[in-house]
Amino acid sequence: PAPTPRPLRIGRAAGDVRRRRRQAMAGAFSLREVLAAFQSCVTERREVLLGPYLCGWRGLIRFLHSLGAIFSFISKDAVAKVQIMENYCRGEQREKYVSLQSMVEYELANGLVDVQKRSEHPDSGCRTILRLHRALRWLQLFLEGLRTGREDSRTSVICTDSYNASLATYHPWVVRKAATVAFCTLPTRNAFLEIMNVGTPEEAVAMLGEALPYICDVYGITQELFAQHRLLDLP
Repeated sequence: PAPTPRPLRIGRAAGDVRRRRRQAMAGAFSLREVLAAFQSCVTERREVLLGPYLCGWRGLIRFLHSLGAIFSFISKDAVAKVQIMENYCRGEQREKYVSLQSMVEYELANGLVDVQKRSEHPDSGCRTILRLHRALRWLQLFLEGLRTGREDSRTSVICTDSYNASLATYHPWVVRKAATVAFCTLPTRNAFLEIMNVGTPEEAVAMLGEALPYICDVYGITQELFAQHRLLDLP
């Protein structure tokens, strides 16, 4: 017969375990998971591994979903882009998609990137990652704004400023207008910090301080690589 599992010790630790399990089963956002993913993204050779990168993005998408329909115009596109990349990572040429660097080298060497206009390769890995890369910049700025803001800081202002400094450049006027109106309905800063699922607002701020440098590092490496190969303005 199977051994009887030991009962969990009653107390805060046991409650924390049960809460984390419920969150995991419900697909709730966990800042810890995002931190772990981006921590393991960059190798000693400064290569960005696509497996952890996409895992980190899955976590960030759960963050967007936890906020409801407000960010659906971003999260839906991110979901589609992550799925495209996961298909590449599982496909016949998966060894070429182990890292960002190997992907860029492979696709450029084999003419798999539409540089002038979208035609034969509308969903190349380079173009797909570029779209995620731009959205990552917005999330990085927004989360940094939440981390450094005061308790009474207006999240609508933080989000709008972050959006205008990043994704807004690539969106038509109608989308920009709808986005800034939607941002006005965002919850308070403390409500955002609770969504992080790491404890008190102070604990969430501390973990953001730990996670954001890793996200920033991944963004910087990607930006430099794409600039080097003139891929930052792919159609």
